[in-house]
Amino acid sequence: MEQNETAPEQDQAAQAEGAPKPDAAPSPDEMLKTAELKAQEHHDAWLRAKAETENMRRRAQEDVSKAQKFAVERFAGEMLSVKDSLEAGLAIETATVESFKNGMELTLKQLASVFEKFNIKEINPVGEKFDAHKHQAIGMLESEQEANTVVSVMQKGYQLHDRVLRPALVMVAKGKE
Repeated sequence: MEQNETAPEQDQAAQAEGAPKPDAAPSPDEMLKTAELKAQEHHDAWLRAKAETENMRRRAQEDVSKAQKFAVERFAGEMLSVKDSLEAGLAIETATVESFKNGMELTLKQLASVFEKFNIKEINPVGEKFDAHKHQAIGMLESEQEANTVVSVMQKGYQLHDRVLRPALVMVAKGKE
């Protein structure tokens, strides 16, 4: 019986010292303060995440802008040598037709080398089936070839990797009647 009498005395002593009862629920004020602290922590974390997201979006936008602005920088640098060759050929005052032709051929080789370096390929479809994705028919001709076959190329086309930059202008064979 003494244990029962001492337990209430200990509870009263603990309450007098300000310690909560172990099985008692926290007061509404304590719950409110705890909830406000958690809400503030979550709000701060949300603000940091929002700022970080905004910074990432801004950096990505700057990267895209720079990529668009300087996308052709390497290509342009390579093309400068072709321009220099053309200007050097025009600067020669005593050029003969033969030397002029040789200079143009060398410059064309330079240009072809630049195209190859950047995966720009010619579309020259003589004898191939007409493909509307790569060719643009400008007329039809009577021919011994099968119908819808490219008979002649008026202007070569070009493609960059697998994308057509300019379709080839072609004449297509009519079907035999």
